[in-house]
Amino acid sequence: MPVLTPDELLTTTRSVRKRLDLSRPVPMEVIRECLEIALQAPSGSNRQSWQWVVVTDPARRAAVGEFYRKAVEAYLASDGAAGKLFATDALRGPVQRRVGDSVAYLGEHMGDVPALVIPCLRVSGGRLPEGNQAGLWGSLLPAAWSFMLAARARGLGTAWTTLHLRYEREIAALLGLPEDVRQGVLIPVAYHTGETFRRAARQPLDEVLHVDSW
Repeated sequence: MPVLTPDELLTTTRSVRKRLDLSRPVPMEVIRECLEIALQAPSGSNRQSWQWVVVTDPARRAAVGEFYRKAVEAYLASDGAAGKLFATDALRGPVQRRVGDSVAYLGEHMGDVPALVIPCLRVSGGRLPEGNQAGLWGSLLPAAWSFMLAARARGLGTAWTTLHLRYEREIAALLGLPEDVRQGVLIPVAYHTGETFRRAARQPLDEVLHVDSW
């Protein structure tokens, strides 16, 4: 495993799309190691109601990938697509266009990624509550991020995407998910090519920080 300080791990875990190695299998034991770490994340009232679906079967990956391709197609046509944001900004515009291009690439190749990890939650009756859902998803999403950090520490690339949820029911039927299980995120997992991960450009802290009041 690459030796990374905590700060390096947290600041260089990037969304990997074009640089996923689609030809190299990911051993299940490595994914299990990452999941064991993910299970150390906090969950509301220590319920640990998470469930994890790992898809490695080529036919099922291809089927999930086709749903994802259609979701990406609709997303790219929308006004909110990453590549269309900040179009007139000389600094952010080119970055956004690169992001949009990489999203399109993953849309065409999701089904080719060696492993797809779908963190899920058991929800009473399978119906999401109305109103505040922060506590609900706060019991899953930190664990999903922990999984991605553990994967990065082991030389794996991942990406965070929820576009597949446009076809959540269809994917649930494909994978045989029970009625009370809801999907939170789709994480493609593969070894990556190149070692040029670095901090990303972000808004200055003082533009988003509020102390004591807005």
